[in-house]
Amino acid sequence: MDDKVIDSRLGKDGDTIRRRRECLKCERRFTTYERIEDVLPMVVKKDGRREPFDRNKILLGIKKACEKRPISVQAVENVVNQVEAGFSETSEREIKSTEIGEKVMIRLRDLDDVAYVRFASVYRSFKDINEFMSELKDILDRRDSTKE
Repeated sequence: MDDKVIDSRLGKDGDTIRRRRECLKCERRFTTYERIEDVLPMVVKKDGRREPFDRNKILLGIKKACEKRPISVQAVENVVNQVEAGFSETSEREIKSTEIGEKVMIRLRDLDDVAYVRFASVYRSFKDINEFMSELKDILDRRDSTKE
């Protein structure tokens, strides 16, 4: 496809470039977004396998946890961006998947208690109801201490 760039701007979040383009054949205009691709560390899974860092996996997990909650798409994107930025700034070549999960949970805990519990219940795979209830008690205690 042959096209020309009409306009380029830095995206609102500062890590994307928005380009307005025009097709040279049909003269139709469209927008593309370019993201700077950082060299991210490899992810070490619980079973020892290694795979490339994938922001979409984080995004899908957070979206599932936030289903039917009053959380904007932008807020979800911000969580993913914060987690990704934290790992792109490190000099580590490998990170454990558990570290990623912990970072996501910290961000979700500040965003929405229900989304946090949903994510934690899948991520931590609680062994029994007592572990789950302990986590809920911590959330309620934290909420009560912020009201004082």
